[in-house]
Amino acid sequence: MEKSLKILLVEDNLIEIMKMKRTISLLDLEHTIQEANNGEEALKFLESTSKLPDIILLDLNMPKISGIEFLKITKQNDDLKHIPVIILTTSSNQKDLIECYRTGMSGYVLKPLKYEDYVKKMETVLAYWSLNELRSL
Repeated sequence: MEKSLKILLVEDNLIEIMKMKRTISLLDLEHTIQEANNGEEALKFLESTSKLPDIILLDLNMPKISGIEFLKITKQNDDLKHIPVIILTTSSNQKDLIECYRTGMSGYVLKPLKYEDYVKKMETVLAYWSLNELRSL
């Protein structure tokens, strides 16, 4: 049985935030989304809440703290390192991919240009993590 997810979406692009919300609504999912516009804002949210997200969806290219820097910080924090971090990016740069895997990300998803393809990818990603038992430790 799929469970509803508490998602932290770390994304600086308003269109991408709206696209994610629209996708979750279109797929009729019960997931809740908390937004952070950059890594710094996301870290403040994670420090200030007692209810940690089940997953973090993270853009790589952001102001203040890059996605890779945010990933490194969270994976070095004993209270946060168990949270799966899935990269959502337009970067197909092999160097970024390798660095993210070395740092401990849980997935690397390229954002497709076509909305229909985006919906299919997000449906798969969210279905997997809503079935996964390594949540809310």
